[in-house]
Amino acid sequence: MSKIICKAYGKINLTLDVLGKRPDGYHDILTLFQGISLYDEIILTKVYPEVEGLVLTCNLAELSTGPDNLVYQAAHLLREKFPQIGGLNIEIQKRIPLAAGLAGGSSDAAAVLQGLNRLYNLDLSLAELGKLGAMLGSDVPFCLNPLTSIGEGRGERLSEVGYPCPELWLVLCKPPFGVSTKEVYEYFSKIRVTNRPDLAGALAGLRSGNRKMLYASMDNILENSTFNLYPQLPIWAQEIAALGAEKVMMAGSGPTLMAFVENKKEADKLKSSLEKPNWSVEIVRTITSEDLKGRMIAVE
Repeated sequence: MSKIICKAYGKINLTLDVLGKRPDGYHDILTLFQGISLYDEIILTKVYPEVEGLVLTCNLAELSTGPDNLVYQAAHLLREKFPQIGGLNIEIQKRIPLAAGLAGGSSDAAAVLQGLNRLYNLDLSLAELGKLGAMLGSDVPFCLNPLTSIGEGRGERLSEVGYPCPELWLVLCKPPFGVSTKEVYEYFSKIRVTNRPDLAGALAGLRSGNRKMLYASMDNILENSTFNLYPQLPIWAQEIAALGAEKVMMAGSGPTLMAFVENKKEADKLKSSLEKPNWSVEIVRTITSEDLKGRMIAVE
């Protein structure tokens, strides 16, 4: 085969708790990860004749395509370890908003690891890919297999829940600015936490399919930080909730707000009320193993 086309699914945190700062400067977290149907597309193409070059392009001009891009770093990491990987053209088709708290960059990097593994028949296991992914970023290991999982440590230690998340529909609302994860965590250490998620309750809600129990247990502790740094966010969250969302919370370190609704029809209705200039508003659903079956397409 000469080309692989990969879907790189975004992720959300149904719960996110921060347990403390680590000696390495990162924070220990306890989180419930879930993949969503919004995805980027990564196209990996062998260059003939085999040369050493690595060319990265993207449909968004504002995204760097140099060595600071996680996709570039993922390809470089595998090429260092496996010299049979020759010249590559990598194309990123971005659909996941930038700096949104949805792990777009991490998911793209995970797709590169999986795509090159197949393109060059490296026969790396998911666990082996996960160890490589953890060298690139905390969210990369989950994005390799974005099914409902508990994340610990920096988020790279994963335990798959073992039963599917009930189909949840939500509207993602990203305002026209990004958030620095580093800044959010630095500010977090200075404030008093007022809310913590209930992981056990969220798991019970998932297991029983009880959305009300699930939503009542969901929380993102980083809202304490990001909402203080960006005081317009909690106001917008209240406005979205008033439009009929069953649950509104922040994605990751922000600034995206997630509005959970009953079904696709309600999602369409809510989205029509949320269209704002320069905002990114997307309807998504949670994914299952069925969505992952066709995530890679090989081209001869």
